[in-house]
Amino acid sequence: MTTPVTAAAPATATESIFRRAIGPAFELLHPQMQRRFGFSSESKIACLGTGRMEQVWHGSNLLRPFLRLGATRNLLFPEQGRDIDFTIANYAYRDRFGRETVTFVRTFQFTRPRRFDATMVASDRHPKLVLDYLGTHQHIAADLRFRVTRSGGLLITSQDQRFTGLPGAPRCPAMVTGQARVHEWFDDRADCFRINVQVTNPVLGPVIGYAGSFRAEFIPVTDAAAIPHHVRPVREQARS
Repeated sequence: MTTPVTAAAPATATESIFRRAIGPAFELLHPQMQRRFGFSSESKIACLGTGRMEQVWHGSNLLRPFLRLGATRNLLFPEQGRDIDFTIANYAYRDRFGRETVTFVRTFQFTRPRRFDATMVASDRHPKLVLDYLGTHQHIAADLRFRVTRSGGLLITSQDQRFTGLPGAPRCPAMVTGQARVHEWFDDRADCFRINVQVTNPVLGPVIGYAGSFRAEFIPVTDAAAIPHHVRPVREQARS
């Protein structure tokens, strides 16, 4: 069940990377959304969500080889379906470069479970951006922007993407990028979080997406050693 909350989690000396990026508008988020996106490594908590995706889909079958390749790095996957059990694990910690980091490890319970991993850090280029490292090896990173909706939800859109695994972190050509649009909000009537994710390509159109709901629990995390090893990336990239 969702942990009851009447206000945002108290501020810590280390500010949440999302609170920093959103700025004063963070206070306009629904209180449950404030709690979910408002903790840092000093908060000593994690947010674990469990729910069901009403639909998980992908675009053209021409994309399947690319989706299979992405599955080897917990980035994309070729499966699709309805009523798919789902979990999401958000842990905050300092990575080996000292950066405040939050995990977004999403697991979809197909016949063969599939994961969509990301680790997010504050951008060192713009205070309103969060850098989203994708997959297990952080070879690709995308800039994320945030907008609070009228209902207190959060709209997240991806922008420039870079090959952080290559020297100089060159920008990805538009034809090979996936622009993500994530809408997450809290449904008071159903007492759950709802989420709708769509990833599109400017040439191929729809790539992958999912929509559904989940409930979250906020568990104590005593220290960095208590964070499960499997939610951390295999390799961390210093390039942003």
